Amino acid sequence: MSTTKADIQKTALEVIEKELLAVTALRQSIDGSFLKIVEILYTSKGRLIVTGIGKSALIGQKIVATLNSTGTPAIFMHAADAIHGDLGIVQPGDTVMCLSKSGDTAEIKVLVPLIRKMGNLLIGMVGNRESYLGRSADYVLVASAPHEACPNDLAPTASTTVQMVLGDALAVCLLQLRGFSQEDFARFHPGGSLGKKLYLRVCDIIDHNLLPKVLPGESIRDTIFEISRNRLGATAVLDQSGKLQGIITDGDVRRMVEKNNRFENLCASDVMTGEPKTVLYDQLAVHAYEMMQSNKITQLIVLRENRYAGMVHIHDIIREGIV
Repeated sequence: MSTTKADIQKTALEVIEKELLAVTALRQSIDGSFLKIVEILYTSKGRLIVTGIGKSALIGQKIVATLNSTGTPAIFMHAADAIHGDLGIVQPGDTVMCLSKSGDTAEIKVLVPLIRKMGNLLIGMVGNRESYLGRSADYVLVASAPHEACPNDLAPTASTTVQMVLGDALAVCLLQLRGFSQEDFARFHPGGSLGKKLYLRVCDIIDHNLLPKVLPGESIRDTIFEISRNRLGATAVLDQSGKLQGIITDGDVRRMVEKNNRFENLCASDVMTGEPKTVLYDQLAVHAYEMMQSNKITQLIVLRENRYAGMVHIHDIIREGIV
C-alpha cells in the first residue's frame, strides 16, 4: 500500500498536535519548585552545569547555549564523559541540572551519587518524578510527555520538545530578572546579523573618505563628475558655509536629461532635491535601512552635529549582512 500526500499531511499534523498537547500540559510544571530553581540560579555565584545522555544531551547543549547568550553562565557536561573524567568540570558553588526522560538510565544512576557526594545542588529535569533521578534531586522540573509523537511511541520527540520549552522558560525568566537588554544581547552576539542589527551604527559602515559634495551653483557637468567619482550614486549640495541644501542622485540626473533638450546652463540647485532624508552619524545602521525602505530610496545623507559627514548607501548595509 503506497503512502499518499494526504497520508503524509495527516501524519505531520498528528505530530504537531501531540507535541502541542505535551507543551500545553507543561503549564503544571511552573510551580513552587520551578520558582525556587529560578531563584537559586539567579542568586548563584557559580555556574549551571547541564548534563544528560542521548537526545537529552542534545537538548541540554541547546539549553546551555540559550542560557549563555542571555546572561546565565552555563556549561554542558555529557553524562557518559562525566564518569570517565569530565566530572572535574563541576566546581564548588556550581549547580548541576540533569536531563533525563526516564530518570533511570545506567549513566544517571552512576553520576547522581557522585554529584551528591561532591555537595553540589542537583536539579533534575525528568519525565517521571518517581524515578531514581526524581527521588535523588534536590529540586525537580517535571518535563513529561504522555506519548511521543512517533507512531511507535518510542523516538524522543514530544519528550525532547517539553525539555527544550522548559529550558527556554528558565532562560527567559532569568533574563528578565537580570534586566538583560538589547545592548547586552548584542554584546554576546557580535558576529551574526542579529547582533549587527543591535550594535552596528551608521558611522561604522560609511566610507569616511567619500564625501561627495557640490555648491548650489556648480555646473551640471561637474556635478555628474562628482557623483561618478565617489561611487555612491549621489552627491550632497552644500552652501559656502557647509550647510546642507539638498541632494542630487543619479536618478535626478536621468530625469533632468529626459526633461531638457539642453542643460548646459543648468546648475546643481536646478536639479537637486531640497530637504533630503538624513540619518544621524551614530544611529543604528538598521534604522537607516528602514528609512530607505519606507521612502523607497537607496542612500541617505549622514549628519554629525548637524554637519554633513558623508553618505550611506543601501549596498553598505547589505554588504554587512544585516538584511
